[in-house]
Amino acid sequence: MSVLFKANLLVRLLLWKHRNANMKLNWRPKIDNPKFMSAAQAVELIPDNAVGMSTGLAGSMRPAILFAAIRKRFEKVGHPANLTWIAAGGSGGRGMVPGTVEEVGVEGLCTRFISGHLETAKSLLKLGDKGVCELVVLPQGTITQLAEAQWHGQDSLVTTVGVGSFMDPRVGTGTQVIPGVGEQLVEVDGDKLRYRLPPITAACVIATAADEEGNLYIEGAPLICEAKDATLAAKANGGVALACVAKIVPKDESKIFLPADKVDAIVLHPTADMAIAIPLAKPWPEFLPGAKCDVKAAARRAKVMNQILKMDPERGPVDSMLARQTARLFAKVAKPKGTCIIGYGLPQEVGRLVEAGGLSDDVKFLVETGAYGGVPAPGLFFGMSVNPERLMTSAQMFTYCESNLDVTILGMLQADGEGNVNVSKKAPGARNYIGPGGFLNLVDSAKTIIFVGAFTAKGKVTLEDGKLTVVEKGIPKLVKEVDEITFSAKAALEAGKEVYYVTTVGAFKLTDKGLELFQVADGVDIEKDVKGCCEIDLIIPESVPVLDREIMTGEGFKLAFGN
Repeated sequence: MSVLFKANLLVRLLLWKHRNANMKLNWRPKIDNPKFMSAAQAVELIPDNAVGMSTGLAGSMRPAILFAAIRKRFEKVGHPANLTWIAAGGSGGRGMVPGTVEEVGVEGLCTRFISGHLETAKSLLKLGDKGVCELVVLPQGTITQLAEAQWHGQDSLVTTVGVGSFMDPRVGTGTQVIPGVGEQLVEVDGDKLRYRLPPITAACVIATAADEEGNLYIEGAPLICEAKDATLAAKANGGVALACVAKIVPKDESKIFLPADKVDAIVLHPTADMAIAIPLAKPWPEFLPGAKCDVKAAARRAKVMNQILKMDPERGPVDSMLARQTARLFAKVAKPKGTCIIGYGLPQEVGRLVEAGGLSDDVKFLVETGAYGGVPAPGLFFGMSVNPERLMTSAQMFTYCESNLDVTILGMLQADGEGNVNVSKKAPGARNYIGPGGFLNLVDSAKTIIFVGAFTAKGKVTLEDGKLTVVEKGIPKLVKEVDEITFSAKAALEAGKEVYYVTTVGAFKLTDKGLELFQVADGVDIEKDVKGCCEIDLIIPESVPVLDREIMTGEGFKLAFGN
């Protein structure tokens, strides 16, 4: 990729940063319709004590100008105050990116934050540690479905999602990030769990366009996320709905996404992002429904952007081997024409290999944000797909997965001897809390689950000439007891699921007696490097197959269903 191209992307990022730091909060278009307001005017409609809900995931489809205006007004006049804020997916900026949900992370402005993935919302986690903001975690998919339920007049949802996990009050802390702090939003209902959300009364969403009557349009967007459900829930609950749009278009009855009577304020924000540094008004076509772009070229462009922003870690030879091992397992256990959802991080490398290996035409990739088909996008573009076939709302996608998800590939922080997995809690304290995101929904829905991750943390492993060497053991990730049960092995076995754990030293399968090693990396000493680097008893057959050289090195690596 040329130096000029990289320079152009860098300029794009610098301009994006400048625009976000200098948003015109007091500007409004000259349209003779009182619904069209400046951002500063629009957020005056949000009262104290409101329950707000915003849209977006990672860097995509965030109503940045509304976040900025809410914070600015609070700092100026002290209102709106004492808000509950709901963001289904991780839409913070880790304290580094402006225009995210972190803008509401000001003491007194937001006193309760509800999300599926809290790790990126650093400002709100800090308030939680100070004891001035109640932190609440629910499964991401369940949040979206509860928002959808509210505009249908329902106030709770009964589901098997989370049974046996930390979300189950019989097992863990439930929806309380800090044990004992705040109201529980989950309770046991027979052999299931009942979840609820407080009534949403202020929606802050993003759409691509509006007409002068105030109807909203979503054409040209890479995602819908929760825009429809948050808006209709707020209106059903007697609240307000605010939307920012990138442009004004002629009215087209056939394409209206949300009618004008469901929107109280529209803020025209011509430089609004579809993703970081990609304006909605000038989208990258590869992320739009029906696109037929070169997947490899799109991946190269995304990779450069991620490298500049350091959103994705550099993958070394061991990571690449781990991804190949997982991709080969996926090809063996998945069925042609089946569906798959991959998680953030190393699972994305697996998705890339499946595409590069020529299997993507026979795999229907889904994304929890509502993208159907195509190839999941990496890094800061997580949540979008390259060449998606169509879009649905986040709630519709999670509901679709309940009956149609074949395989999910997810990361893991820890696993124990029973096969339980922790992905949601790194260490004590709010600042170390991650949250499950859509993990709980996906493991509940999928027929086959593949976890992937390093065998130990902070260890040193080298790969030379197809041989793996454990130089330093590191901290065991297979432990006697996980810090938090995000995945319940017992619930999975009872549901008849197939579950695999792919690590740097080899791969394990879940059985009713624990984890059984069924393949090992070449060069690994099972006694020293596997049994000697974990805290649990493993099932080790007399003979364990060694990974092929092509998996270890990548030389001649190929994928085919069934092997």
